Amino acid sequence: MSKVTISLNGRAFTIGCEEGQQAYLRELATHLDGHVRELSERVGQIGDVRLLLMAALIVGDELREAQGRIEALEDTLTETRGRLSQAEARRRADRARAAEAINAAAVRLEALASQSSSDEEDA
Repeated sequence: MSKVTISLNGRAFTIGCEEGQQAYLRELATHLDGHVRELSERVGQIGDVRLLLMAALIVGDELREAQGRIEALEDTLTETRGRLSQAEARRRADRARAAEAINAAAVRLEALASQSSSDEEDA
């Protein structure tokens, strides 16, 4: 277990964390502290607990908005995959029809060539 010291509203706190998570924890604390500082500038020093509660609510709101965007993107991705799958099915069907048309044309050309050969032999 490792320890990291973070600063919130000008106060230092030492927190335990898993080894290797120190930088990430500092990053999270910096984000939270930014909200605390912004709030204290707007509403004044109303107490650490209230400032942290308000900042936590803002961070929770950010999380909920991010989750909503993720869900919307996942829906879009699912729709896009569906359209891609349909397009792929149409492409395969188009290729099959094109192959059938080419085969039918080849059969007709062979028949014409055979008929032309027969006509030349008869002449």
